[in-house]
Amino acid sequence: MNLFDHILTLVTFLPLVGAAILLFVPNDDRGKDIARWVALVVSVITFILSLWMWARFDNSQSGFQFVESTDWIGTSIGYRMGVDGISVLFVVLTALLTPICVIASWKPIQKRVRDYMLVFLVLETMSTGVFATLDLGMFYVFFEGSLIPMFLIIGIWGGPRRIQAAYKFFFYSFTGTVLMLLAIMAVYWQPNPHTLDIRALLAFHFDPKLQFWLWLAFFASFAVKMPMWPFHRWLPEAHVEAPTAGSVILAAILLKLGGYGFIRISLSMFPDASREFAPFVFTLSVAAIIITSLVALVQTDMKKLIAYSSVAHMGFVTMGIFSGNVMAVHGAVFQMISHGIVSAALFLCVGVVYDRMHTREISAYGGLVNRMPNYAAVFMVFTMANVGLPGTSGFIGEFLTMIGTFQVSSWVVFFSAFGVILSAAYALWLYRRVIFGALTKESLKGILDLDAREITVLVPLVALTLLFGFYPAPILDASAASVGVITDNFSKALSATVAQVASLN
Repeated sequence: MNLFDHILTLVTFLPLVGAAILLFVPNDDRGKDIARWVALVVSVITFILSLWMWARFDNSQSGFQFVESTDWIGTSIGYRMGVDGISVLFVVLTALLTPICVIASWKPIQKRVRDYMLVFLVLETMSTGVFATLDLGMFYVFFEGSLIPMFLIIGIWGGPRRIQAAYKFFFYSFTGTVLMLLAIMAVYWQPNPHTLDIRALLAFHFDPKLQFWLWLAFFASFAVKMPMWPFHRWLPEAHVEAPTAGSVILAAILLKLGGYGFIRISLSMFPDASREFAPFVFTLSVAAIIITSLVALVQTDMKKLIAYSSVAHMGFVTMGIFSGNVMAVHGAVFQMISHGIVSAALFLCVGVVYDRMHTREISAYGGLVNRMPNYAAVFMVFTMANVGLPGTSGFIGEFLTMIGTFQVSSWVVFFSAFGVILSAAYALWLYRRVIFGALTKESLKGILDLDAREITVLVPLVALTLLFGFYPAPILDASAASVGVITDNFSKALSATVAQVASLN
């Protein structure tokens, strides 16, 4: 048997093997470096395998590739794995950011290092599994399973209020996923023969009346995970209390589980309900873009500002997804990948100064360009990308999303455009307060610029931010066929429903 015939299984479960190895590493000072190196080697190998898989991915095919299918629990739940042009991008993004998080945690995390690295590898498996599975039962297992390692990361290695933040994160997410579990049970009984195979469910047309309730149940879970306004209340506190690497994975990967669920399940399986609820989603999206941007303007904590920024950017994603046309969905997918890179980098930048000064208060900084010119340059790139400056990856996603949504509702785009202005206001305000000005605070006069470890973490993200800003083809080409099929099926399903209603009348 050729192991590379099971490349998706390797990419998904190799981190779990690494976690199992870490169980035999002593959880003391002697085992710290061993644990770090095991986690780094395993995560780097996983990333290389994901790149190899992406290189072999056929962009011209719209279906799922690298498919593996084996019955597991009878014929109800199976071990079914496969990726299309959308999910393969998120698998690679997850594999990229995990070794970056390991390196970023090398010095800051000194307590229970073995356990920390173990939990991170388990989280990588759970996150990758959500994107790679083709079984709705396994989707639930991976989706729900991602809560536990992140709960531990916040609750054990977080800040002073970590316990409260961890429980708020867990209960918000868990409540939504309970409704999703009920919906999965209902979905199972609809096709004949009964199945949870996502491929079969995508080809099955659910009754429009049932779609209404199924859509709402899945929405409860995905909206909390993204999170959409007003289900976002857990996110700022979770970010503030989480360690730097925890914030990176939370913003860059876990938030994307909701967006991916909206595309894979809500839009694709329940097109009638998606169209019916589109005005509702547009309203929440515009509210997220404007309200959370205004809230970001008055933040005094750097992490909280970036957290509210993430909610605003996810508003563009949901707006694009439920516009249901090629341009908008393309923009939503690109925006999620771009936000995964840029938000990860912004939290890493906050972590750089926090490790030196042990505060995230904006008022504690100022004039860092005088002592940290390299840091100022890197932070500027990610700030501009967060604003959506042309030439950065942040521009492409927002631009495509707004063009596609304009075909559906010009008013939605009109109001969402204010979010672009507000994002420039809070991002540039943050940059000016932290980087520019006179270096007057005595505590900052001895601060050091980026070291080799921090450069290793941030430079690849700078390169990707600029590369995808000038050359977005790798992402757009990979997802083109899959996005085309999803939007075509969405349009056909709506046309069939309209024709059916007309015949009844």
